[in-house]
Amino acid sequence: MASSYTSASPIREGSPSSPASSPETYFDAEQDIGDSVATHRPRHESDHDHSLSSNLSKIKFTVGDSEEDVSSCIQKSDRLSGGHHQHRHHKQPSHVKGASSFQPPPRDVKTCLEIYTSEKGAKALTDDEIKALVRAKHIPAYQLEKAVDDLERGVQIRRKLLADTLNSSTSLQNLPYQNYDYSAVMGACCENVIGYVPLPVGVAGPLKLDGNMYHVPMATTEGCLVASTNRGCRALLDSGVSSRVVSDGMSRGPVVRFPTGMQAGDAMQWLEVTENFESIKKAFDSTSRFARLEKIQCRIAGRFLFARFVAKTGDAMGMNMVSKGTEIALKRLQDVFPDMDVISLSGNFCTDKKSAAINWIEGRGKSVIAESIVPAKIVKDVLKTTVNALVEVHIAKNLVGSAMAGAIGGFNAHAANIVTAIFIATGQDPAQNVASSNCITLLEPYGENSEDLYISCSMPSIEVGTIGGGTILGPQSACLEMLGVKGTIEGQPGHQAALLARIICGTVVAGELSLLAALAAGHLVRSHLKHNRSTTSVLLNSALPVLSSPCKVTHKATLRPVGECIISGTEESEENKESNKRPPQHHPALPNPPSRPSVSVTLKASSSSKGGDGRRSPLSHTVTMDVLGFPTECKQS
Repeated sequence: MASSYTSASPIREGSPSSPASSPETYFDAEQDIGDSVATHRPRHESDHDHSLSSNLSKIKFTVGDSEEDVSSCIQKSDRLSGGHHQHRHHKQPSHVKGASSFQPPPRDVKTCLEIYTSEKGAKALTDDEIKALVRAKHIPAYQLEKAVDDLERGVQIRRKLLADTLNSSTSLQNLPYQNYDYSAVMGACCENVIGYVPLPVGVAGPLKLDGNMYHVPMATTEGCLVASTNRGCRALLDSGVSSRVVSDGMSRGPVVRFPTGMQAGDAMQWLEVTENFESIKKAFDSTSRFARLEKIQCRIAGRFLFARFVAKTGDAMGMNMVSKGTEIALKRLQDVFPDMDVISLSGNFCTDKKSAAINWIEGRGKSVIAESIVPAKIVKDVLKTTVNALVEVHIAKNLVGSAMAGAIGGFNAHAANIVTAIFIATGQDPAQNVASSNCITLLEPYGENSEDLYISCSMPSIEVGTIGGGTILGPQSACLEMLGVKGTIEGQPGHQAALLARIICGTVVAGELSLLAALAAGHLVRSHLKHNRSTTSVLLNSALPVLSSPCKVTHKATLRPVGECIISGTEESEENKESNKRPPQHHPALPNPPSRPSVSVTLKASSSSKGGDGRRSPLSHTVTMDVLGFPTECKQS
């Protein structure tokens, strides 16, 4: 049956029906039970029933020879369907979760621009219409949140624009964006936001540091890291860790240029005079309540003067604070040396986010030392190794190995692992793990009989803060609160940031101790196969020799120091099983076996030739592999 409708006032599809009604109200017709029914579909769930009735009363349908309004048509349809007619009710806008996929055709750009610049603003436009304005350069893509006055909707529209560019509707499907507090992000932490990346956060500890217990949050995707650090904390529970911040100062190193090298030298000598330094310090300190200039380190290269301004910055990491103070200090210096040109506020003499000897030698941020004495019993029972084995691995790896590699600040096992995991969890700048991971780990036998173990970590450049930057974000703030270092303490500027640096250094001690013990005992590969791989077949498959016929692994891979007796055959004897429970005994033929662990695998295969009786002769292969899975020896019997 044909039908038509008229309205008391013109209503254009997708346009406001009246100034007081929702701007995104639209109507569509659907046919049901032989009668045509136009159902009202407000785009906003908050529309009231009286608005619905008001709009419906304006629409008249011609059904046959009679004229009826929408309400009577709906009632008639319900009666005809026995009360089972389910017409569509309120729908959410497209930018609200669970919204209908139906969208009214977008209006032209000119009309949308008129609405956007009017009092109605972007709220009167659909997402597609906002996208059209962005493509037409009327709305900058980076200002979407401000344009639509809705942070989450702005992020969603930017995602749609990106998806159109990527020609994929599923590329961003697994990147969440809803239910996040973007108010802390905008203008502070990130631009052109399209969502957030959830990371698993584990906890290691408790870490006994300076008599207090700390449960340390670690955000990482590396299996074994949290478990290993946790074991280190357990090994340090009895003795605890002692720590101290020995120096504190964030740096900024601008580069300036003079007409001649002689004038650059004059400026350098001028800064070395106490009275002159005090005048620069006064200008620097005037820029902040917390920034306090400590020293200026100068170096000359031809006409270039590099001046490294070092200042305390309270509980903030302090890069912005020091940069602001340095800029004002340079203006004061130009008053004395008007021919000086400021080439760059940062001349890489700071040095920030780059490996540099100056940070390793002079320090940057917090310079921290942490140490502990681990009893021999703990080394044996918890770490499953010996003091001598630990010290041997440490010297060969951390000292000699790092020296052979030409390392700068890398005389450790894996300090960067712990630093980065805590940095991400607590809202620090992850890129600053470059200098913050500078660490020299030292191990040596300790005590009257040298039975115990002394371990220390010296970290000269931990760059952290407990206010500003990513620390303002909710989850990161929660991790800081978990450690008891959130924010600042009235009257004690710098206390919280210094404590966080000490916690990081103490946790590095735990991580270093556990990893070195795993290397000494030959547990590293086994633990990673258990916690960081889906199956242990990865190691076996990579280590098996290439045979001409199918082979079967009859023993599980076991990790043992090279030089131990290698079991051959298809089954272990009871004597061998019992011996495996005892401490490893080195083979007499190898009095000084290397401490590098290996994997022993026994294989059984059939030969390609037949014996006199027509049956294949069994072959036994013993393969010895290093910790990386590379075969080092293969014997056939």
